[in-house]
Amino acid sequence: MSHSGMKRIVQTLLQEPAMSSRSSILAILCTLLLGTAPLSATAQDAAPATPAYDAALAEKLGADERGMRPYVLAILKTGPRDAEITDREQRAALFTGHFANMTRLADAGHLVLAGPLGGEDGRRGLFILATPDIDTARQWVDTDPTVEAGVFVVEYSRYYGSAALMTVNDLHANLQKPAPQ
Repeated sequence: MSHSGMKRIVQTLLQEPAMSSRSSILAILCTLLLGTAPLSATAQDAAPATPAYDAALAEKLGADERGMRPYVLAILKTGPRDAEITDREQRAALFTGHFANMTRLADAGHLVLAGPLGGEDGRRGLFILATPDIDTARQWVDTDPTVEAGVFVVEYSRYYGSAALMTVNDLHANLQKPAPQ
């Protein structure tokens, strides 16, 4: 029963002369509340079962015993040359290269997750890279034309997260609508 339905019943009961005593009202409220108890128990009984551990999947994704793995988080920040590069064609070429590089890294299994940030404190984007080693992540990210040109600078940090992140790119391909022909 909804909260508003219960409220209407209580208001009606309070207005009835025969229900003026608090004990009668409490008895009716208890009956109403107890009447909903089986619904709660049923909902708990219907809770989904815990999924079975998939050792092969955990191994494929590099998961440890907690289902986690190490990554490197790369934060792309506004670089020293961003404001200098104002030519539209040059910027378009740099960002075309930026997206092509991200696709290449994702296809190689190196780039797990990428996306733009809101620009606060110069933070413009993030990469999560499938390596525990910052030097390796730096080698991968340094191939990005926007980084090479100084549009972005990158800050790195080790990150420990769910190994399920390794499936994001495959899942995303099923969510993205094909481009119109």
